[in-house]
This record gives sequence, structure tokens and C-alpha cells, in this order.
Amino acid sequence: MKQNSQALPLVPSAPPVRRRLLDTINSPADLKKVAVEQLPQLAQEIRELIISTVACTGGHLAPNLGVVELTIALHYVFDSPRDKIVWDVGHQAYTHKILTGRKDIFHTLRQSGGISGFPKRSESPHDAFDTGHSSTSISAALGMAVGKSLKKERRRVVAVIGDGSMTAGLAFEGLNNAGDLNKDLIVVLNDNEMSISPNVGALSSFLSRKLTKRAMVYARRQFENFLKMVPGIGEELMLWAKKSEESFKTFLTPGMLFEALKFNYLGPVQGHRFDHLLETFHNVKNLTGPVLVHVITTKGKGYQPAECNPTCFHGLGSFDLETGEAKKTLTDLPSYTAIFGDTMVKLGREDQRLVAITAAMPDGTGLVDFRLHYPERFFDVGICEQHAVTFAAGLALEGLRPVVAVYSTFLQRAYDQVLHDVCLQNLPVVFALDRGGIVGEDGETHQGVFDLSYLRHLPNMVVMAPKDEDELRHMLFTAINHKGPIALRYPRGSGVGVPLSPVLKNIPIGQAEVLTAGQDLLMLAVGASVYPALEAANELAQQGFQATVVNVRFVKPLDQHTILTWAAKCGRVLTVEENVTAGGFGSAVLELLADQGMFGIPVKRLGVGDVFLEHGSQKILRRKYGLDAQGIFEQALSLLGQANGKKNVVFGSF
Repeated sequence: MKQNSQALPLVPSAPPVRRRLLDTINSPADLKKVAVEQLPQLAQEIRELIISTVACTGGHLAPNLGVVELTIALHYVFDSPRDKIVWDVGHQAYTHKILTGRKDIFHTLRQSGGISGFPKRSESPHDAFDTGHSSTSISAALGMAVGKSLKKERRRVVAVIGDGSMTAGLAFEGLNNAGDLNKDLIVVLNDNEMSISPNVGALSSFLSRKLTKRAMVYARRQFENFLKMVPGIGEELMLWAKKSEESFKTFLTPGMLFEALKFNYLGPVQGHRFDHLLETFHNVKNLTGPVLVHVITTKGKGYQPAECNPTCFHGLGSFDLETGEAKKTLTDLPSYTAIFGDTMVKLGREDQRLVAITAAMPDGTGLVDFRLHYPERFFDVGICEQHAVTFAAGLALEGLRPVVAVYSTFLQRAYDQVLHDVCLQNLPVVFALDRGGIVGEDGETHQGVFDLSYLRHLPNMVVMAPKDEDELRHMLFTAINHKGPIALRYPRGSGVGVPLSPVLKNIPIGQAEVLTAGQDLLMLAVGASVYPALEAANELAQQGFQATVVNVRFVKPLDQHTILTWAAKCGRVLTVEENVTAGGFGSAVLELLADQGMFGIPVKRLGVGDVFLEHGSQKILRRKYGLDAQGIFEQALSLLGQANGKKNVVFGSF
């Protein structure tokens, strides 16, 4: 058979698959095998992974992009986990997670059942300390350094702090103690020009790197010993030489403060130059005593939208990779944060006494417009919740009406100031607690499920929570006109879509709202739990049970008359709150019934048990812990003795 001599068309071969350098790295030990000249390629691959992942999962993008080279250099030089690297806040630890065996599951970042967005000791031995709140790294690292000294272990401890965390008093308390103890501790100040100071030039970086070389350190010590032996004036010569060197360094660098705290200050160092970072860290390993390395980085480095707007890309939800624009949510309803911010602007126009205070979070707390309209009455005090509260107390004493806008989880840091400086003096300070209740993907350190418990037992404090965005506005108006301390707690996320009243009205302190009336069950709900309770009550009606649903509004003081009257009528009570049950709203109801001798009424408290809530979406966590409409319905049936007869119900969502 004659073969066809016509040439067949060539089939283009598939391009060779380029294996990523990152694919070869599953631990810091693997990283150390990479040639130094290949590290920029690795940094680029890590950035690509972080950007593509956060675009899908949401998270802290800009702070993580700024520390890629810094993190690689730390793991290249130090020996984790034997050497300890403590990440302040932890929202800049994504590269650290990728390099320490979690790159293959990095796509699960902040997802239910996936890896946390913050360091977690239970997740990896390379995570030296659980973090999530700022400014803890230096104190924790100093404790580790002292512990290693007592055990005669010659390992290094490194605290990485920055992104505003040096504004907090705790950081300076740690620095002060570290300088006094004179233990081997390395503090890396990640200065992204949004916290302490700008880069002051290459000369200073050159000086610091050269002055840390082993030969230079040895020569300097020998010279000091020589000067000390000069008869009569040796000590004076040595002091003069040291002052001359330090004056030259501090004149050119912002290190005078740290030198005063007895730290050996080195820097600024270019934080995206591997040659600078590696040389500095290799030399720092040979120094004893407390050392501070000042590293200059660019927040959002490598992704133009994040570099141009690092505040917007600090922490965000999913976004479009090409444009950097946030992906549209399922609802166009304004968030509680936005409603709060708009109401503050309105009230600020009507009441010249109103001032707003935030701890480094004007965007997160919705105060940007207030700052624009009333800059002289807006105060961003930095990451200093303790100072913010006592500062507000001073303002209140001058006849002003300060509003401290803060996430629920961060007010915990100022508990003593709330008690001692505000409540004890019965001062009219308003605490606007954003992110009260289940927060979601940020996990244990950010869930706002403790505030009802730690605030309601403080004398003089009023604690309230709105059922929807319109009630939030009226409660804020009420709070501004209250003559003592008052806390307004509202959830993360969008409102429920109710119309907004044109006129704000005062809500009588301690007055609840009866939404439905029934004889079978009393459901007492707080804040974001009210609408799910109503939905559960509607389904109970389909089962033949009539429930009374009360929007409690005030956790303290309780509306005793309403609660006691309806508890007696219904004979069964179900309390619902997005708060720990220990000492929370349900506990307050039990105390009330016990004080009135109403021991025969069964009470079921629905809330968060004795656990720290993990990360995951609000919807998933509410379902898991029975705080959605379905969970409330199931607990109500159980209390009614009908658990075995319940049917599977499909609920909507609020």
C-alpha cells in the first residue's frame, strides 16, 4: 500500500510546565537550600499565591504583601521552630504560614475547617504565640527569651512588630523591661511608613549593616578595652568614643528613642532588599543583649491597587484580581457600621458636644465621614484602647459627649479603664461596640461574644443592643443624651432592610418591646438574635404553638415588669443571645427570676458555650452553635417537650 508522502501538519507541543520554586519548599529547612539569587523569584511566587488566595477568601492583603522578603530572610537566617519568631497582631504572617508547611492548604485560609488567618500554636510548631490583638509580641518574646536564659538555652527569639502596633503602650512597656533585663532579644520593627517614620536614606542602612559585622563588633570591643586601660582618662575616652559613634548614628536615624531604652538600634534597613536583610540578620545573630532592627517596607508591595490604597486592602473580602474591586455581595443593604457612621454625622451637626474617638480604625468603625465633617471633634489615638477610654473620660468631665467607637473584641483591652475611669465616676461616655456577637472568618481573637458579660456587671453601666439598623440610630440618639456610661452593641454585616425613620427618638432606658404575643413560650432575644427568633416563632405557629417574642433591647437594666409578666403567663422561657452564656443576658434573666422566687419556670439559655469560637463564616457558625432560626426553633421545640416530633424546616436568613 502506497504511503501518502504529504507531510502531516505539525501539532504544536505543549509548553514545558514551569515548576515553581515554591513547590520545592515545605519547611524552612527547604528554604535554606535555595540559592540567594533565587530568592526574588520565590518572593514573587509567594506574592502571587497570597494575592490569588485572598482574592477568593478575603483576608489581610496589604500588610502581608509588605513583609514577603522580610519573612523569607528571617526564615533563611534563623532556625524556626528552635529559634522563636513571634508575629505581632499576626495579620502579616501569611508568608510565614506558606514557608512552614501550609502552602498546600493555604487555599483554605479563614474558611471553616481551614487554616486561621492568624498564628496558632495548635496549627504549627512554627507559630510561637497565638496572636490577633496588637502590640503583644515584645512582651511575649521577652518572656521566651528570659525563659531560655534560665534554662541555659542558646537560641534566638525574634519579635516582629509594626503596622501601627508600636503606638500602643504595651509595646513600650515591653521595650522598657527588655532594656532593663538586658537579655538576648531581637525586635524587628516593620516600618511601612504608616506607623513610625519614613526611610531616611541609604547611608543609615549602610552604617547599620556594616557596624554589625563580626569583625567590626570584635574590633570595637577591643578598642573599648584598650581605651579603658589608658591611665587616668581611659573611662572618659571610652565614653566619649561611644557617644561620638552613637551621636553620629542617631543624628542620621530615628534610633535615639530605642537607644535610650538600652536597645542596640540598627537601621533603617531596606525591607525589600535581600542583600541588606540577610547581611543584617546574619550579623545580628552574633550580638548579645536587646537589639532592634528597623526595617522599611512598602505596605501592599507588588500589587498596584494595594500599594495605591493600603488602607482599603489592609483587610477586605473577596475581590477581582484584575481591577482590585470588591466583588459584589448578595445584598445592597448598608452595613450597621455605615448606618452608625451616617448617624454620627447627623448627630454631630445637631449637637456640638459630640466628639468621636477611635483607636486607629476610622474606616473600620465608620467614622471617616465624621472626620471629614468635624475634624476638630475627631480623635484617632492610635492602637491605644486604654488611653482612648480614659481620654474620653477627661472629655466627658469637660461637658462633652465622647463616643468611643471600637470593635467589641478590642474594648476588652481597656476593661480597667471602663470600670475605674468611666463607670466609677458615672461619666457620660458612649461605647459604640461594632462587631458585637459572631464576627466570622477572623476567628477566636475577634469574636465579640464576651461584651454582654463583662459590661453588664459594672455599676452605672447601661448595655443595649438594637434589633435592626433603624433601632441602632434611635439607640445612638438615646446614648448621646444619657447622663452616664452606656454601651451600644451592634453586629458585623448588613442591616435587615427596614426603612429608616426620618426623626430620631429617645428610647426609655430599660424598656423592652413585645413583638408577638402567645401563651406557650416566652422567647427573649437580644440584638441580632431578634429576627431569627421571630422566624422561629412563625414556624412554631405552624406547629400549633404560640410564642411571645420580646426584643429585650436592654441587657442592663432589664425590663423586669415585661419579663416577669410574660414569664408567668407562658410558663417557659427561652433566652437567645450571640454572647457566651456564662454571665450573659440569659444569666441576668435567671438571676431576676430567682430573686423574685419564680423557681418553677423552666429556662433554657441559648448562646455560646464555654468555648472560643473558631473561624468560619457567620452563617456556618450560627448554624453550628444553634443561633440561627433553625437552631432557635429546635431549642424551642425541645423546651416545649416536642423535640421528637419536630420536622425539618427550611428557613430564610436575616
